Amino acid sequence: MTAFSPKTYQSQVLESIEAYFHACHELPSPSIAYTATTERLWGRGMAYNPLSGFPPDMPYFCLRVPTGGGKTWLAAKSVQLANTHLLRAERSVILWLVPSKPIREQTLRALRDRNHPYHAALREAGPVAVLDLDEARSLTRATLDTATTVIVATRQAFQVQDEECRKVYQSSGALMHHFEHLGPIQRAELLTEGTGADQITPYSLANVLRLRRPFVIVDEAHNSRTELAFDMLARFRPSGVMELTATPDLERTPSNVLHSVSAAELKAEEMIKLPVVLETEPNWQQCLADAIGRREALHQLAQQEQRAGAAYLRPIVLIQSEPRRAGVQTLDFERVRHELIANHRIPADEIIVATGDERGLEQVEADYKLGIRDPACPVKFVITQRALAEGWDCPFAYILVSMASLSSATAVEQLLGRVLRQPEASHRQARALNQSYAFVVSRNFAETAGALRDRLVAGAGFERREVGEFVTAARDEQARLDLEGHAGRVVVRPVVITLSEKPDLKSVPRPVRDKVSWDGKLNTLTITTPLTQDETELLRASVQSETAAAAIAEAAQISRSTAIEFFQTPAESGERFRVPQLALRVQGPSGSEQLQLFDDPEVLEYPWDLSPYDATPTADDLLALDGNLKVSEGGEIDVDAQTGKVFSRFLPDLQRDLGLIYQPEHWDAVRLAAWLCRNLPEQSLTHASKQAFVAAWLAGLLNREGFTLARANLQKFLIRSQLEARIRDLRKQAVGKAYQQVLFGEDTAARVAVSDHYAFEFNPHAYAPGRDYDGRFGAFDFRRHFYGRIGDFDSKEEFECACWLDTQAQKGRIRFWVRNLVRREGSSFFMQKADGRFYPDFVCQLPASNDRAGAALVVEYKGGNGWTDAQDDRLIGGLWAELSEGRFRFVMVKDKRWEWIEEHLS
Repeated sequence: MTAFSPKTYQSQVLESIEAYFHACHELPSPSIAYTATTERLWGRGMAYNPLSGFPPDMPYFCLRVPTGGGKTWLAAKSVQLANTHLLRAERSVILWLVPSKPIREQTLRALRDRNHPYHAALREAGPVAVLDLDEARSLTRATLDTATTVIVATRQAFQVQDEECRKVYQSSGALMHHFEHLGPIQRAELLTEGTGADQITPYSLANVLRLRRPFVIVDEAHNSRTELAFDMLARFRPSGVMELTATPDLERTPSNVLHSVSAAELKAEEMIKLPVVLETEPNWQQCLADAIGRREALHQLAQQEQRAGAAYLRPIVLIQSEPRRAGVQTLDFERVRHELIANHRIPADEIIVATGDERGLEQVEADYKLGIRDPACPVKFVITQRALAEGWDCPFAYILVSMASLSSATAVEQLLGRVLRQPEASHRQARALNQSYAFVVSRNFAETAGALRDRLVAGAGFERREVGEFVTAARDEQARLDLEGHAGRVVVRPVVITLSEKPDLKSVPRPVRDKVSWDGKLNTLTITTPLTQDETELLRASVQSETAAAAIAEAAQISRSTAIEFFQTPAESGERFRVPQLALRVQGPSGSEQLQLFDDPEVLEYPWDLSPYDATPTADDLLALDGNLKVSEGGEIDVDAQTGKVFSRFLPDLQRDLGLIYQPEHWDAVRLAAWLCRNLPEQSLTHASKQAFVAAWLAGLLNREGFTLARANLQKFLIRSQLEARIRDLRKQAVGKAYQQVLFGEDTAARVAVSDHYAFEFNPHAYAPGRDYDGRFGAFDFRRHFYGRIGDFDSKEEFECACWLDTQAQKGRIRFWVRNLVRREGSSFFMQKADGRFYPDFVCQLPASNDRAGAALVVEYKGGNGWTDAQDDRLIGGLWAELSEGRFRFVMVKDKRWEWIEEHLS
C-alpha cells in the first residue's frame, strides 16, 4: 500500500472536527460548542440548527467539501476522532449512509481493502469490522465488543416502504444474545411491539443499534435530504450525525457547516484541474472535431512528460450524446460513434458506449487489471447519454463534449465531476494538463458559460464567487462576451446610434430585445449589452433599409469590442506577490549553516522530558472524574449551582449508555498504565519517561479516597484525555521557554533570519476565503486588492482600515494589498508563535524606489479588548520587521489611528 499523505486542507478539516468534539465536552452543550467552535475557527459564530426529530443538543454538523476533495477518506479518518474525543470509547458502531447501491458497493470494497487508503484511515480507530445491512442482521456481540463496527447502507434502506427497512425492525434469533443481562435503564430504552400483556421487545437490529448509540455518517448528504428518513434514524438513538457534501442545504433544512473547503483550495493542492476551458460551436461535427484536436494535443504533451519520467496519462473525452426519440433524428450515441469512426478514423476499440443498455465501462473493468487507466487499455472516447455509472471514477477524463444543451443538470454535474479530478492528484509540467475542457454545441457562449457555472455551483460545490474565474473561454472573441466571468471587473459602455427608421423589435427574440432600447423621440437605438454575431443578424432583420442594417452591424461590432473595458486585478495582470517569512539558522549535515522555515515550534531545540514530580491529578481533574462517575451510574447533573443554568442531558446520557454497554475488562494497574501510554500521542517522548509519568499520575489518583482500580478502568478514556492535556501543557511550557530564548534572547540575528530563501507567495489562483465580503459594513470600490475576491472583515473598523489602504493604493503609495486569510492554503501569510500562528489582517506591497526594491507592509487591526491580548502578535511582527533590516514593516493599529500606518509609507 502506498503511503497516503493528507493535503493541508484535509488536515485542517480533521482539526476542526477534533476541536468541535473537545468543545462538546468542555461547554454546556453540543449546540453551544458548535457556535463557539465556528467563532474560534472562522471569526463568526454560527447559529446551531437542530435536526428535526432528534434531541436538540445532539452533536450534528456538516463538512462542505467540493467534488474531488476526498470526502470518503475524511469520513473514514473521522471515525477515530469520534471514538476518542466525542464518544470517549474504545470502540463504537458507525452507521455509514450512502446515496445509492453502486456507491454502497464501492464504499464497502474500499473500506474492506487492506491496501486502500480508506481502510488505512479507518484502522486508526483500532480493530474494525465493515458490514453491509444483511451481515449486520446477524452480527455477534463479540464483534461489537472487540471492534469498531461500520455498517454501510443506502439511505433508502431506512425509508418506511423499503423491504430492508422492515427487516431492521424484525425480531431475529441470531440477535437474541445481545439482550441478555441488560439493566432496567437499558431495557427502558428498547422499542416494543404490542400493548399491555401482549407487549414484547423484539430482538431486532434496530434495538441493537439503540443499545449501541451509533454515530451516523451521511455521505453526499445533499441528495434528497427529505428522503433521509431522519425520523427513522432518530429511532436508533444516534450519538451524533456528521454530513459530508459538496452542496449543503442552507435554506430549507439548514445544515450546520462546521468547515467549508473551497475549490480554490483544491486547486492549490493539485486535487482538481482548473480552470474549465470552454468553447462553444454551433456545428456539432466541428465541435466534435475541435474536441478531438484538443485531445490529441493533450496526448502529445502527456507523452512528452512520460518520456521525462512522469506517470502514464492517456487523456479521455467524455461525450454526452442526445437520447433517442421516435421519429426524430438526434445526435444519439450511434450517430456520434459513426462520426468518430467514419470521418475521423478513430479505431472502434478506442470508443466505448456507457448507456442504460450498453455496458462498455463494465467490460473494460473486467478486461483490464487497472480498468480504463490501464496502459494496455486503448479507450480514448466514452459516449454516454444521461450519466455514467455511479461510482465510476477516472482522472484521465479531461474533456467534456455536450451534443445537447447544458440543461440536463444531473448528467452535466456528474460528467463535470469526472473531468475535474487531477490524475494522481499532482501538478503536471504542462499548464494545459492542469486544466479541464468543455466543448458544447451552442451558438451562445455567454449563456452556455452561465449554465456551466450554475452546474459547478449546484453539483460540484463551488462557491458562486469562485466560478467566474474557474470557467474561461478558449477563444478571445468569446472571452470578451463573457461578462459574468469578469463580474465586478468590467465596464460596458452603451452604444447609441441614430436610425432613419424604427426597428420592429417585436419581431426580435426576447433575449435580444432585452439588450437594446429604442427612443422614439430621438430616433436612437441603444445597445446596452454586447450583441453576438447571431444576435446582430436577428436585429438587422428588424429594419428594412440597408443603411439602418449597416449601422446596426457597426454598432454591434463596437458593443463587443471597444465598448467593453476590462479591469484586471494585479494577480490577473501577472504581478507576483512574495513575502519572506521567519527562518531558523540550523546546522546542516556537513556542519554548514542552513536555513529552515519556522512553521512549527516543534523544530526548536528544547530540553523536554516528563518528571514524575509533575504527575499529580489536579482538583479540576478529580472534579471531572467525580461528575463522569455520576453520569455512568445514572445520576443527575442538571443544574449548575452557580449560574442556575440547565445543562444538556445528551452527552451525560450518552456516556452513561456507552458505559453500560461497553463493559471494561478487569485490568491490573500495569496493564491499565500500558494502555494509557499506548494511547497518548506524544512522539517526542521516550517510552520510558512516558511510562514513569503515567504510572506516577495513576498511583497518585489511586491513593485518593474513593478511586479504585475498577473505577479507573471504567473511566480510562477520560483519564487518557486528562493525561494528554497535562502532557500537552508541560510541553507547551518547554516550547514557550525555547521560543523566548531563540527568538527574543541575546543575539537573535545569529539564530533567526528573514530571507527570500523562504518566502510565502500569494498564489494567483488560490485565494479561497471562507466568506467573501458582502457589503455588510458598507460599499466601497476596491481597486487595488491583489485578487478579484475579498475575504470578509471581522468588524466595521477592519473594513474601514481596508478602505484606507485601498485609497492610499489608488494614490500610488501602495502598489496593491491583500486581505490575508486564516488557515487557508495558498492564501494565508503567517508568523509562527509558540502556541499557534499569527495571521495578520493585511499584507501590502509598497512601490519600489531608487534605493530599494518594493517592500512589504504587514498591517494588523485590533479593536476593543483585542489590543491587550495581542502582545505576542506585536512581538513576533516587530521581530520579523527588525530582522529584515528595513526591507519590511509591521504595524498594529487601533482606534482608527491611520497615521500609524502612514509612518511606514514614506
